Amino acid sequence: MPDCYSTRFDDAAAFAIAAFRGVRRKSTPVPYITHLFSVCALVGEYGGDEEQMMAALLHDWLEDVHGATEEVLAERFGQRVASMVAALSDSDAPAPGKKKPEWRGRKEKYLAHLREAPHEVKLVSCADKLHNCQTIRADQLRVGNSVFERFAGRKDGTLWYYDAVCEALGQGWDSALLHRLQREVAAMQATARDGS
Repeated sequence: MPDCYSTRFDDAAAFAIAAFRGVRRKSTPVPYITHLFSVCALVGEYGGDEEQMMAALLHDWLEDVHGATEEVLAERFGQRVASMVAALSDSDAPAPGKKKPEWRGRKEKYLAHLREAPHEVKLVSCADKLHNCQTIRADQLRVGNSVFERFAGRKDGTLWYYDAVCEALGQGWDSALLHRLQREVAAMQATARDGS
């Protein structure tokens, strides 16, 4: 039986683990790497190939690691992986002490790109947003709408963004994974209304 993946996948996993070793999920004690592996698992479970799974592991590297470049990813993991990671990023990581560009503008730019993105990128983006939404929902059921205070968009912006992501992903692409995201977003919105 042939291998399911090559040692390139091992390298991408080690690279992600090293890059995010000291990072935790926003306002939680949870190691950030759990998110990257969760997104990777969803991509693999919904038909993504090895390079899409690698892009899932690396999808936040350009946004969150200062000095990260697409060229480094291309040299290390190939141009296809690097291009997918670039397409999944809404900005470059800011220099220490600096902030990312304004939240709403970054998200609107990302959404415009996502509408036209190839299906291979949409699958990884959808997996990313589904896992984010699931973790928000779990905390929403535990602590109520105060969960939204940890996000730059707060409650209204976060709800708008996830609804807009579903719309953008659905432009020319359909997947059982997207249907899962749509259901999760609808549940998040309903709980937010009930708890407001």
